[in-house]
Amino acid sequence: MNPAYISAFAALAGSVIGGLVSLAASWLTQRVQFRAQLLAQDLSRREELYNDFIEEASKWYVDAFEHDKAEISKLVKLYALVSRMRILSSPKIVENADRVMRLIIETYLEPNKSLRDLQEIMNNDVTDPLRDFSNACREELQGRRSL
Repeated sequence: MNPAYISAFAALAGSVIGGLVSLAASWLTQRVQFRAQLLAQDLSRREELYNDFIEEASKWYVDAFEHDKAEISKLVKLYALVSRMRILSSPKIVENADRVMRLIIETYLEPNKSLRDLQEIMNNDVTDPLRDFSNACREELQGRRSL
């Protein structure tokens, strides 16, 4: 075989291999960036959902202290947030959110509370109804960040 052909073949093979390596590196980089972007979007969506639930539940929990009748149609947003959690979140998160919902409904069924009653409840170190939910959310979000 002519040495010129060997030299040309080697150059061509080197170019093909270099191109394939460059393509593979580029594809891998894009894949890693895409996964990181999806993870960031997922975390953001969950944080927003948990934030919305905490705000809505807090509002209704305070309302339950002051009133003994709930406007059920207004609680729909809270139920919708829990249902969205069923799609996105772990069973532990959903369980805690359900527990908060039940507590709000039970609080509506109890007699109204005054500011003095609220102070007594806080002095008796009754736990925050959203504490377990918030802790579960923090654990889940930290676990997902480490992926």
